Amino acid sequence: MRFIVFVKATKDSEAGVMPSEELLDAMGKFNEEMVKAGVMLDGNGLQPSAKGARVRFSGDKRTVIDGPFTETKELIAGYWLLQCKSLAEAVEWIKRCPNPHMVDSEIEIRPLFELEDFGESEAIERHRRLDAQLKS
Repeated sequence: MRFIVFVKATKDSEAGVMPSEELLDAMGKFNEEMVKAGVMLDGNGLQPSAKGARVRFSGDKRTVIDGPFTETKELIAGYWLLQCKSLAEAVEWIKRCPNPHMVDSEIEIRPLFELEDFGESEAIERHRRLDAQLKS
């Protein structure tokens, strides 16, 4: 099973405060451990929302909203993509993670849908072909 792991933003991460050298080192070691175990597929930090945008959909209308976004607790500062046998295994890995911020913080873990979750249809076959193209 694949899981997306979200590191929630803080006021400091949204202000562009960079992590300390010690935290970067600890995270690097943690990431290396997950890569060696075959768990980590991808991961990265995200720049503050001030450098991003949102696109709001309302029927056929599209509205672009430039950052920054005000609700820090709902923002994401980084992510990992993990391959684990279960949610419990993903939780165990993340419990070993260094605190990504120097203050109280949260990391959210959510399973990804796999194509098998949707049954069989021509639309799913189209997604399978696209998936194969992306992996080649």
